[in-house]
Amino acid sequence: MHNLKVEDTHFPTNKYLRVKDNLIDLSIPKVMGIINCTPDSFYKESRKTTEIEILNQVEKFINEGVDIIDLGGYSSRPGAEEISTQEEISRISTTLNWISKHFEKIPISLDTFRSEVAKVGLENGVSIINDISAWNIDEKLIDVVQHYNCPYILMHMIGTPKTMQSMTNDNSIFKIVTSFLSEKINILEKKGINDIIIDPGFGFGKTIEQNYELLNRLQDLKLFKKPILVGFSRKSMIYNKLNCSPQETLNGTTILNTLAIQKGASILRVHDVKEAKEIITLTNN
Repeated sequence: MHNLKVEDTHFPTNKYLRVKDNLIDLSIPKVMGIINCTPDSFYKESRKTTEIEILNQVEKFINEGVDIIDLGGYSSRPGAEEISTQEEISRISTTLNWISKHFEKIPISLDTFRSEVAKVGLENGVSIINDISAWNIDEKLIDVVQHYNCPYILMHMIGTPKTMQSMTNDNSIFKIVTSFLSEKINILEKKGINDIIIDPGFGFGKTIEQNYELLNRLQDLKLFKKPILVGFSRKSMIYNKLNCSPQETLNGTTILNTLAIQKGASILRVHDVKEAKEIITLTNN
C-alpha cells in the first residue's frame, strides 16, 4: 500500500482516505480483511479467539496483500444476541494488544456501534471506525469519531442485528438507502467529519431481492463523492440464492466483488484476501 504523508487536509473526492498522518490512495481499490474475535460469527472460519489463531490469520492476510484489518468483537449476524460493552471491550483490547506487538504498520478498522468500545480502540491502535448502525444505537459514538478525527464507515441498517431481518419492507431500497446516507453525511460534515466511507449494508435488514437491486445500482452511489465499501463476503444473499452453505460461497463472493469493483467500489471487505486482491489485479487496467 502506497501512502502519502498528509497534515490535517480534507480531500473532497473519493480518491484518497486520510488515516492518521497518511493518505491511502483509493484510485486502486483496497482490501479489508475480516478478523472476528467472537465465538459466534456466521462464518465459522472467521472466528479467531486465541492469540496464535489471530496472529496467524493477520500474518496470512498481510502476506496475501491486505490493506486494512477489520476487527470485530461483537457478532452482527442476523439474530445475534447482545453481549455486554465490557465483554466487547475485553475481546478487542486483548486482540489489539496481540496485533500491535507484531504488526505495527497495518491500519486497523474497528467494527463496533458502541462509543465506549470505539474510544478504547482508538486509544489502542485503531485508525478507522466501522459502524453498522450509523450511530442510531449509540448516539455518543459520533462524538468519539469527531474527537479523534478518524475516518468513519457509514453503513445503512434498519434496527439492530437482532431485529433487522424482521424490519424489511418492499419499498425501493435504493431510494431508502440514498435518502438515509444523504441525511447522515450532512450531519457528519456539519460536525467536521469529512473522511467518510459509505457502505450500503448488504445483508442488513434487506431481502435478497433488495440486496441485488442495490448491487445493480451501486454505481449510482458515486453521486455522494465518497469511497464505497462493499461487504458481500460469504453472506446469505449468496448462499441462499445458490442453495449452499457459507463454506461454499467463495466463488459467488468473488463474482459479486468483481461486479462491485466494475461499478466503482473502493474497498472490498472480505474473509478471503488472496482472491479479492486477484480481482483488483485483474480488473486494474
